[in-house]
Amino acid sequence: MWQRTWPDRSDASPFSSFSLSKLKAKSAIHMDDHHHNLDAYHTSRHTLSTSKSTNFTPTVHPSPSTSSSSQTPFWVRPSSLPSHDFSALPYDVLIKIAASFNLPNLRAASFVCKAWFDAFRPLREAMLFLRWGKRFKHGRGGVRPNSDKALNSFLKGAARGSTLAMVDAGLLYWEMGNKNDAIALYQKAADLGDPSAKCNLGISFLHAKPPNPTEAVKWLRQASVVGNIRAQYQLALCLQQGHGVDRNVQEAARWFIKAAEGGYVRAMYNLSLCYSCGEGLVHNHQQAKKWMKRAADRGHCKAQFEHGLHLFSERDMMKAVVYLELATRSGERAAGHVKNVILQQLSQSSRDRVMSVADNWRPLPSSH
Repeated sequence: MWQRTWPDRSDASPFSSFSLSKLKAKSAIHMDDHHHNLDAYHTSRHTLSTSKSTNFTPTVHPSPSTSSSSQTPFWVRPSSLPSHDFSALPYDVLIKIAASFNLPNLRAASFVCKAWFDAFRPLREAMLFLRWGKRFKHGRGGVRPNSDKALNSFLKGAARGSTLAMVDAGLLYWEMGNKNDAIALYQKAADLGDPSAKCNLGISFLHAKPPNPTEAVKWLRQASVVGNIRAQYQLALCLQQGHGVDRNVQEAARWFIKAAEGGYVRAMYNLSLCYSCGEGLVHNHQQAKKWMKRAADRGHCKAQFEHGLHLFSERDMMKAVVYLELATRSGERAAGHVKNVILQQLSQSSRDRVMSVADNWRPLPSSH
């Protein structure tokens, strides 16, 4: 009934971009989304040359912008930066603060003063290695998938201080079976404050041999309080099961709510069960139905089965068949038996119609 999840890719930094109000007359900064999609860079501005070996080194060739003032090169001349001096902030403190910055925040911070521009140079380089690592990992941008080159790129980004690169390198190590190396990178990034690293570190401790649930809960809680929805879901499971912490179904339900409201599909399903069973929450049939449907509409196969059964009990046969068919296609065998019983009660035209709806169905966007 309760589904697990594995460590996942890095999320965006929780920091907000610095104010660019004084720079609007000079240039505008393009903001990427919170999954660090760096493919928006124009290759006409950045040419990266790679060798056939895994130890390639991207070389950046800056060129002046040829488009409107709404675009700006990634590398900006220090002479164009504001004259404010924030260099009094200790270097190690500055780097620790910026370690988990994504590209938009890092670019904005580099505009603050020349001292910061110079200090953040390694992190800006790390963003390029991160970009190429993702390309090699997923086979995007005209390159073939290559795990070794992806890992090499992520490690170069990690060496320059980016926690985002540390997390992605840790994920590859984990997938390759090098769990100790993965945990070491998660630990380093978590110590620098990266919420995704804290979440992945907590999950890694849950699956370690032997597992360390107490340490896992510590890191999951730290990631949860700063809004990491995957950590919130995992922490709720630990609290619900008394795994690494005293069992507390009321607190578990509160974390399920936070994760579900943040768009985490598994949390939506579990929250529906909490409302349905009255576990940690007051029994509420309408809330249970609402969250079950939300999970079903986002592709959760067990939720599709449960919601289909509910529609069947309400005699809404057509919709019931659609959700049961979707659940069946996702591997819920029991849903197929119920669906076949209902299909026998429908006309051929109704059968064709519901199958057409199922064929054209697409899940709603979700966080996971």
